[in-house]
Amino acid sequence: MNDLTISQLQTDVDQWIKTIGVKYFSELTNMTILTEEVGELARIMARKYGDQSFKVNESDANLADEMADIIWVLVCLANQTGVDLTKAIQENIEKKSVRDATRHLNNEKLR
Repeated sequence: MNDLTISQLQTDVDQWIKTIGVKYFSELTNMTILTEEVGELARIMARKYGDQSFKVNESDANLADEMADIIWVLVCLANQTGVDLTKAIQENIEKKSVRDATRHLNNEKLR
């Protein structure tokens, strides 16, 4: 399998939505779905890495799938709102690199 770029992911999701998915859900619906998916990931994380335990019928087998669901819906929102995620992430890394150039190095809590 080839590496998937963020740009190609946005294109692939858009193509899937327009063929198999018929059309995008509204932005508000997708925002709500994103929140729901983050909650599902949080449940697994709390049980696998936190103090909670899995219920009898639960497992952590869906950890990767829940992360993928979050990315999927986030890509849908980016496509719907005209956000180029590649550009946005590059700009975000640059912003953090300037803003936090010494912040974490000087943080006593991280030593």
